[in-house]
Amino acid sequence: MKLIYRGLGLMALFTAAAALMAQHADSSYLKTSVNPGRAGVFVDGKYVGPAANFGVGRKYALSPGQHQVKLVDPRYEELSTTVDVKAGKTTKLTETLKPLPPPKGPFGGLRTPVPEKYAAVYVNDKYCGHAGEFNNPSQKLMLPVGEYTVRVEPSSGPPITQKVKIEEGKTVLVH
Repeated sequence: MKLIYRGLGLMALFTAAAALMAQHADSSYLKTSVNPGRAGVFVDGKYVGPAANFGVGRKYALSPGQHQVKLVDPRYEELSTTVDVKAGKTTKLTETLKPLPPPKGPFGGLRTPVPEKYAAVYVNDKYCGHAGEFNNPSQKLMLPVGEYTVRVEPSSGPPITQKVKIEEGKTVLVH
């Protein structure tokens, strides 16, 4: 009887291993090597995080096939490209964004002290970075004086949307 249970146990183990290997063969991933590393990565229109997150230690799971990837940093020209991700493979995207001329002042600051570090931050519907970049007194988004609509989008839960007035030398909090 023990031999039957042992045989059934081994068969179940081999079946589970085969299923895991088949699932792994269908998995596809994207890794990035982007300069600057803080550039936001959008896959098929969805923000997935800063490029540095998908470099050495982490990768972004994708279904096999073609995907539209956009790299966005407010200090650089946006870059859009199509990647063809093969089943069971990791595709690496390597890009260097072209710097834009620096904006003209005067400037004020914007801080986003929200719990989710990688929540996307948009100013007037333009991606500007993730909340962790602008969440303490020494880290803020410098904006020209004016009025803006700021939206912070966490990966789950509702976005935070707030109209702000940026004044020279002052800092506004969005939370």
